[in-house]
Amino acid sequence: MACTTILVGKNASYDGSTMIARNDDNPNGRFAVKKMIKVTKDMQPKLYKSVIGHLEITLPDNPLEYSAFPNVDKESEGLWLAQGINECNVGMSATETITTNPRVLGADPLVTYKKAEGDNPEVPGGLGEEDLVLVTLPYIKSAREGVKRLGSLLEKYGTYESNGIAFNDKDEVWFLETIGGHHWMARRVPDDMYVSMPNQLGIDYFDFEDAFGKQNDFMCSADLVDFMNENHLNLNQNGVINPRLIFGSYDDSDHVYNTPRAWFMERYFNPSLGFDGPMAKYKPESNDIPWCLVPEHKITVEDVKYILSSHYQGTPFDPYSRFGRPEDKRYRVIGINRTSILSLCQIRGYERPELQGVLWFTFASNPFNAFTAFVTSGHNVSSYYKDVELTPQTSNFYWANRIISALADAHFTSNSIHIERYQDALHSSCHYLLNKLSKEFKSMDDVERINEEIAQSCKKETDKVLSNVLYTSSMEMKNAFKRSDN
Repeated sequence: MACTTILVGKNASYDGSTMIARNDDNPNGRFAVKKMIKVTKDMQPKLYKSVIGHLEITLPDNPLEYSAFPNVDKESEGLWLAQGINECNVGMSATETITTNPRVLGADPLVTYKKAEGDNPEVPGGLGEEDLVLVTLPYIKSAREGVKRLGSLLEKYGTYESNGIAFNDKDEVWFLETIGGHHWMARRVPDDMYVSMPNQLGIDYFDFEDAFGKQNDFMCSADLVDFMNENHLNLNQNGVINPRLIFGSYDDSDHVYNTPRAWFMERYFNPSLGFDGPMAKYKPESNDIPWCLVPEHKITVEDVKYILSSHYQGTPFDPYSRFGRPEDKRYRVIGINRTSILSLCQIRGYERPELQGVLWFTFASNPFNAFTAFVTSGHNVSSYYKDVELTPQTSNFYWANRIISALADAHFTSNSIHIERYQDALHSSCHYLLNKLSKEFKSMDDVERINEEIAQSCKKETDKVLSNVLYTSSMEMKNAFKRSDN
């Protein structure tokens, strides 16, 4: 999936929470219809078989309950649960599709499914984005446990694609990147830093001594050093291990598709580093844009929403801008048309356990939508989020957002004020109701009540902006004519 990820350590966030967020983007030419569900213990399978890889896995007993965002059309490519938080307040986002290089894939090929042909039996593929949340999130009680469980599964079953996977709990954020078919590495996000991740292998520093020792900040597959040395993968000259150089890619297409997104994210959070002008240290096509930085201001939920909705505002590269040359519009934007869901897993360690996990989420193209919130200890998911079909309807959050996006895009300037007011209104309502819950919480009934109040506020504000955008776009249709009979 062509996604964008941001990770925020607890000391880099506005309230001391950890945050992992990702745009779940679809390939060009299609988009997945998504909904939100709560997966209870009885819904979790004991024997899981993937649709794409045809891989069967026996899963542990006693799974944890968790929230997730499955595909409505689960028959085509499986569930693709995307993101979620389990009942131990551990978040997971899977996956950020990443790139690697031919030397890595030649040494450890991806594990792809092979159909039965003649006397040759079917050969299952490895794990992929379709599977990872389902086989990992229900069985972990910390972000660190998530890395270890998923790492062991990758070593055993392999993967048919290159992916980055994020985990968070109240104290830590970890990011795991796959290397070839069976290898992996993971780094803990420093508490005072954030990470920007487009569709590239991103980790730019690794400490093998820690990974094979205390594992304070690094973990990896047991034979990663031998694998690297035996296959002549280490391209570093100075003794410092830069995984991006060793395992990643530096293709021309990265400079159009990937590096500009990292450039814009870090330009937003660290403007004083110099991201503009001919003498800028980092430019949209730079290969050495840092994986993690200390932000110049504490990062909020609204910052995450803004940056994952962005389209190079204030630069010549903005496709909605009337300025700049046509060739300046060549970069792939972050807030793209084919996003299916944006979700932020926020774990608020300062709250009581029942209120720590909050999922902020929205559907469709992010420049035109707004976050809603769900306290993940709740069991009742509003019909506005979960009752979604493949046929477009305005009665649910997914399709309402998809329709708003298509209408507003064609008349961006005229509709931008409606979208801005929509975002401010819904985000304010969510914060107000979450604060109210924190002050008034006495039992789980309060969680269910506030979750439903947020859902009703979401529906009210979404219906309102749909009406406004429909009217504005209708008035600006190309077949309009100022003269009328009245």
